[in-house]
Amino acid sequence: MAITIARKYNTKDVEMLTATATIIQNAINNKTFLQSKRTIWADPFLDDLKTKIETTTDKYLGKDAAKQMRDATQAVMGIQTLALADLSEFKVQIQQDFKNIPIQKTEILTNLGFTKYHTMAKTGDQEALVNLLFQFKTNLTPTLNTEIITKGTAQNTIDNIIGYANTLKTANITQETFKGSHKEITDEAIKAFNEIYDQVISIATISSNFYKTEKTKQQQFSFAKVIANLNNQKK
Repeated sequence: MAITIARKYNTKDVEMLTATATIIQNAINNKTFLQSKRTIWADPFLDDLKTKIETTTDKYLGKDAAKQMRDATQAVMGIQTLALADLSEFKVQIQQDFKNIPIQKTEILTNLGFTKYHTMAKTGDQEALVNLLFQFKTNLTPTLNTEIITKGTAQNTIDNIIGYANTLKTANITQETFKGSHKEITDEAIKAFNEIYDQVISIATISSNFYKTEKTKQQQFSFAKVIANLNNQKK
Protein backbone atom coordinates (compact mmCIF):
# COMPACT_ATOMS: atom_id res chain seq x y z
CA MET A 1 0.00 0.00 0.00
CA ALA A 2 1.42 3.39 -0.98
CA ILE A 3 2.14 5.94 1.72
CA THR A 4 -0.01 9.06 1.33
CA ILE A 5 0.98 10.94 4.50
CA ALA A 6 4.14 13.05 4.34
CA ARG A 7 6.72 12.88 7.11
CA LYS A 8 7.27 16.11 9.03
CA TYR A 9 10.97 15.33 9.47
CA ASN A 10 13.84 14.77 7.06
CA THR A 11 15.57 11.87 8.79
CA LYS A 12 15.13 8.10 8.86
CA ASP A 13 12.21 7.06 11.03
CA VAL A 14 14.36 5.28 13.59
CA GLU A 15 16.75 8.25 13.77
CA MET A 16 13.85 10.59 14.49
CA LEU A 17 12.55 8.26 17.18
CA THR A 18 16.01 7.88 18.71
CA ALA A 19 16.54 11.64 18.73
CA THR A 20 13.15 12.34 20.29
CA ALA A 21 13.77 9.64 22.91
CA THR A 22 17.11 11.27 23.72
CA ILE A 23 15.52 14.69 24.11
CA ILE A 24 12.80 13.34 26.39
CA GLN A 25 15.40 11.53 28.50
CA ASN A 26 17.27 14.83 28.80
CA ALA A 27 14.02 16.45 29.90
CA ILE A 28 13.50 13.74 32.51
CA ASN A 29 17.05 14.29 33.77
CA ASN A 30 16.23 17.99 34.22
CA LYS A 31 12.58 17.66 35.15
CA THR A 32 12.76 19.42 38.53
CA PHE A 33 13.64 22.68 36.80
CA LEU A 34 11.47 22.14 33.73
CA GLN A 35 8.40 21.20 35.74
CA SER A 36 8.86 24.30 37.90
CA LYS A 37 8.64 26.37 34.72
CA ARG A 38 5.81 24.38 33.11
CA THR A 39 3.50 22.57 35.50
CA ILE A 40 1.66 20.78 32.68
CA TRP A 41 4.80 18.61 32.42
CA ALA A 42 4.33 17.31 35.96
CA ASP A 43 4.76 13.57 36.50
CA PRO A 44 4.01 11.27 34.82
CA PHE A 45 3.89 13.38 31.63
CA LEU A 46 7.51 12.96 30.51
CA ASP A 47 7.76 9.31 31.54
CA ASP A 48 4.53 8.55 29.71
CA LEU A 49 5.89 10.19 26.56
CA LYS A 50 9.12 8.20 26.86
CA THR A 51 7.06 5.00 27.05
CA LYS A 52 4.96 6.12 24.08
CA ILE A 53 8.08 6.57 21.94
CA GLU A 54 9.38 3.13 22.94
CA THR A 55 6.09 1.34 22.30
CA THR A 56 5.59 3.13 18.98
CA THR A 57 9.08 2.09 17.86
CA ASP A 58 8.39 -1.46 19.00
CA LYS A 59 5.04 -1.60 17.19
CA TYR A 60 6.05 -0.15 13.83
CA LEU A 61 9.78 -0.92 13.55
CA GLY A 62 10.10 -4.08 15.63
CA LYS A 63 11.39 -5.08 19.05
CA ASP A 64 15.04 -5.15 17.94
CA ALA A 65 14.85 -1.57 16.69
CA ALA A 66 13.18 -0.48 19.93
CA LYS A 67 15.94 -2.03 22.03
CA GLN A 68 18.67 -0.63 19.80
CA MET A 69 17.04 2.78 20.04
CA ARG A 70 17.15 2.67 23.83
CA ASP A 71 20.78 1.50 23.79
CA ALA A 72 21.78 4.24 21.35
CA THR A 73 19.93 6.87 23.35
CA GLN A 74 22.09 6.10 26.37
CA ALA A 75 25.39 5.41 24.59
CA VAL A 76 26.91 8.88 24.71
CA MET A 77 24.83 10.19 27.61
CA GLY A 78 26.00 7.37 29.85
CA ILE A 79 29.69 8.14 29.51
CA GLN A 80 29.76 11.90 28.97
CA THR A 81 30.31 13.00 32.58
CA LEU A 82 32.87 10.29 33.34
CA ALA A 83 34.73 10.85 30.08
CA LEU A 84 34.97 14.60 30.56
CA ALA A 85 36.30 14.13 34.10
CA ASP A 86 39.05 11.75 33.00
CA LEU A 87 39.92 13.86 29.96
CA SER A 88 40.26 16.93 32.19
CA GLU A 89 42.52 15.05 34.62
CA PHE A 90 44.65 13.79 31.75
CA LYS A 91 45.00 17.22 30.15
CA VAL A 92 46.05 19.08 33.30
CA GLN A 93 48.70 16.45 34.03
CA ILE A 94 50.11 16.75 30.51
CA GLN A 95 50.17 20.53 30.86
CA GLN A 96 52.12 20.32 34.10
CA ASP A 97 54.33 17.29 33.41
CA PHE A 98 55.49 18.70 30.06
CA LYS A 99 55.42 22.42 30.88
CA ASN A 100 59.20 22.66 30.54
CA ILE A 101 58.99 21.04 27.10
CA PRO A 102 56.33 23.28 25.51
CA ILE A 103 56.74 21.99 21.97
CA GLN A 104 56.17 18.39 23.06
CA LYS A 105 53.29 19.41 25.34
CA THR A 106 51.53 21.11 22.43
CA GLU A 107 52.26 18.18 20.12
CA ILE A 108 50.72 15.68 22.56
CA LEU A 109 47.58 17.73 23.15
CA THR A 110 47.17 18.34 19.42
CA ASN A 111 47.75 14.75 18.32
CA LEU A 112 45.39 13.36 20.97
CA GLY A 113 42.55 15.69 19.97
CA PHE A 114 42.51 18.12 22.88
CA THR A 115 43.49 21.24 20.94
CA LYS A 116 40.66 20.86 18.44
CA TYR A 117 37.86 19.25 20.44
CA HIS A 118 38.24 19.59 24.22
CA THR A 119 36.83 23.10 24.62
CA MET A 120 33.74 22.20 22.58
CA ALA A 121 33.33 18.88 24.40
CA LYS A 122 33.26 20.70 27.75
CA THR A 123 30.29 22.78 26.60
CA GLY A 124 28.24 19.61 26.13
CA ASP A 125 28.97 19.14 22.43
CA GLN A 126 28.69 15.36 22.19
CA GLU A 127 29.98 15.26 18.62
CA ALA A 128 33.20 16.95 19.78
CA LEU A 129 33.49 14.44 22.63
CA VAL A 130 33.15 11.50 20.25
CA ASN A 131 35.79 12.95 17.93
CA LEU A 132 38.15 13.60 20.84
CA LEU A 133 37.82 10.08 22.22
CA PHE A 134 38.48 8.44 18.86
CA GLN A 135 41.45 10.68 18.05
CA PHE A 136 42.88 9.94 21.50
CA LYS A 137 42.55 6.20 21.01
CA THR A 138 43.88 6.25 17.43
CA ASN A 139 46.94 8.42 18.05
CA LEU A 140 48.08 7.16 21.45
CA THR A 141 51.06 5.01 20.48
CA PRO A 142 52.69 2.56 22.94
CA THR A 143 55.78 4.77 23.02
CA LEU A 144 53.78 7.90 23.84
CA ASN A 145 51.74 5.98 26.41
CA THR A 146 54.92 4.90 28.19
CA GLU A 147 56.34 8.41 28.12
CA ILE A 148 53.18 9.87 29.62
CA ILE A 149 52.88 7.38 32.48
CA THR A 150 56.61 7.73 33.20
CA LYS A 151 55.96 11.42 33.79
CA GLY A 152 53.26 10.58 36.34
CA THR A 153 49.83 10.10 34.73
CA ALA A 154 48.14 6.89 35.90
CA GLN A 155 47.69 4.14 33.33
CA ASN A 156 44.18 3.67 34.70
CA THR A 157 43.20 7.17 33.54
CA ILE A 158 44.43 6.41 30.03
CA ASP A 159 42.68 3.03 30.00
CA ASN A 160 39.43 4.65 31.09
CA ILE A 161 39.53 7.12 28.19
CA ILE A 162 40.22 4.34 25.68
CA GLY A 163 37.39 2.37 27.26
CA TYR A 164 34.93 5.18 26.57
CA ALA A 165 35.93 5.13 22.90
CA ASN A 166 35.43 1.36 22.77
CA THR A 167 31.98 1.70 24.33
CA LEU A 168 30.99 4.07 21.55
CA LYS A 169 32.44 1.75 18.91
CA THR A 170 30.23 -1.08 20.18
CA ALA A 171 27.22 1.21 20.05
CA ASN A 172 28.09 2.18 16.49
CA ILE A 173 27.97 -1.43 15.33
CA THR A 174 24.51 -1.77 16.81
CA GLN A 175 23.38 1.41 15.12
CA GLU A 176 24.25 0.09 11.66
CA THR A 177 20.89 -1.67 11.77
CA PHE A 178 19.28 1.78 11.81
CA LYS A 179 19.78 2.03 8.04
CA GLY A 180 16.50 0.30 7.46
CA SER A 181 13.64 -1.72 8.85
CA HIS A 182 12.22 -5.07 7.83
CA LYS A 183 8.71 -3.90 8.67
CA GLU A 184 6.56 -2.20 6.07
CA ILE A 185 5.88 1.41 6.98
CA THR A 186 2.22 2.41 6.62
CA ASP A 187 0.25 5.64 6.78
CA GLU A 188 -0.75 4.62 10.29
CA ALA A 189 2.92 4.44 11.28
CA ILE A 190 3.80 7.80 9.71
CA LYS A 191 0.85 9.41 11.47
CA ALA A 192 2.08 8.05 14.81
CA PHE A 193 5.66 9.15 14.07
CA ASN A 194 4.54 12.66 13.10
CA GLU A 195 2.53 12.95 16.30
CA ILE A 196 5.59 12.08 18.40
CA TYR A 197 7.79 14.45 16.40
CA ASP A 198 5.35 17.34 16.82
CA GLN A 199 5.00 16.80 20.54
CA VAL A 200 8.71 16.44 21.24
CA ILE A 201 9.72 19.38 19.04
CA SER A 202 7.38 21.59 21.07
CA ILE A 203 8.94 20.37 24.31
CA ALA A 204 12.43 20.83 22.88
CA THR A 205 11.72 24.36 21.65
CA ILE A 206 10.28 25.48 24.98
CA SER A 207 13.04 23.77 27.01
CA SER A 208 15.74 25.26 24.81
CA ASN A 209 14.37 28.72 25.52
CA PHE A 210 14.31 28.03 29.26
CA TYR A 211 18.05 27.28 29.01
CA LYS A 212 18.92 30.18 26.68
CA THR A 213 21.70 31.32 29.03
CA GLU A 214 23.13 27.80 29.46
CA LYS A 215 24.55 26.54 26.17
CA THR A 216 25.41 23.08 27.50
CA LYS A 217 21.85 22.44 28.61
CA GLN A 218 20.35 24.13 25.57
CA GLN A 219 22.14 21.77 23.17
CA GLN A 220 20.47 18.82 24.86
CA PHE A 221 17.17 20.02 23.42
CA SER A 222 18.32 20.67 19.86
CA PHE A 223 16.84 18.09 17.48
CA ALA A 224 19.43 18.96 14.82
CA LYS A 225 22.29 18.59 17.30
CA VAL A 226 21.07 15.24 18.60
CA ILE A 227 20.66 13.95 15.03
CA ALA A 228 24.19 15.15 14.20
CA ASN A 229 25.53 13.26 17.22
CA LEU A 230 23.77 10.07 16.13
CA ASN A 231 25.11 10.35 12.59
CA ASN A 232 28.60 11.03 13.90
CA GLN A 233 28.48 7.84 15.98
CA LYS A 234 27.78 5.83 12.81
CA LYS A 235 31.00 6.93 11.10
